[in-house]
Order: sequence, then C-alpha cells, then structure tokens
Amino acid sequence: MRYLHTMIRVSDPDATIRFFALLGLRETRRMENEKGRYTLIFLAAPGDEQAEVELTHNWDESGYTGGRNFGHLAYRVDDIYATCQRLMDAGIPINRPPRDGHMAFVRSPDGISVELLQDGHLEPAEPWASMPNTGSW
Repeated sequence: MRYLHTMIRVSDPDATIRFFALLGLRETRRMENEKGRYTLIFLAAPGDEQAEVELTHNWDESGYTGGRNFGHLAYRVDDIYATCQRLMDAGIPINRPPRDGHMAFVRSPDGISVELLQDGHLEPAEPWASMPNTGSW
C-alpha cells in the first residue's frame, strides 16, 4: 500500500493554486474532462511529488459549504516565520499564528484548514508571539 493524494473541492482553481504556491507547492499535472465537466489539478512540494493534493474543480458548482470533519492538510516548512510573513504579505490571514515558533494554521480560498509545522523549533519571536488567533482554524 502507498499514499496517493488528498482531494479537496475548489471553487476558484487559480486562487487556490496561488495560495498553495505561496506554501511552495507546484502543479505536477492537470486533467480536463469535458464530458464530466470537471478539472483535476495535482500539486506537490518539489522533491516530495508522491504526496500530492488534488484540486477538483467541478465546472458547474455554485459554491461549497465546508464540514469541519475533514480536519486539515499539514506541511513541514523550513522557516515558519518567513512562510507566515509571505502569506500575510499576499493578504492571507494567519488564523493561528506561530506563537510557539512551531505551529500555525491558515485557510485556503475554499476554507480548507492548512497546518504549518516548523522543521525543528524556532524561538518565539514578535510579532508572532503576541498575535491573537483570528477566525477559525
């Protein structure tokens, strides 16, 4: 047995691809199905192409309502502070800031919760250490 991918449904593929690109993921392949009226877009971190995220865009959908039972996607990052700053600079709210130098949560444009985990631990630093949670994560 081997892990293949995690699928999430998306309303705006371009916005979701931009979001995941800020985390370092790149498109690995894409499949358009004219008859079924959907597009599958696969993303992965360079060097870790076996762990893909599949973005499913159903062309005729009119918005998804999310269920918290999904949980979240999680990625290990080299510098959680730099990653969170890059996301904030792009207008992405940091729902759970990395106050401890180790863990943060953000949401994709479709409301998918994404956990960011520091490779190792960084010392707590401002402005992150005193930043409050926002929204849900």
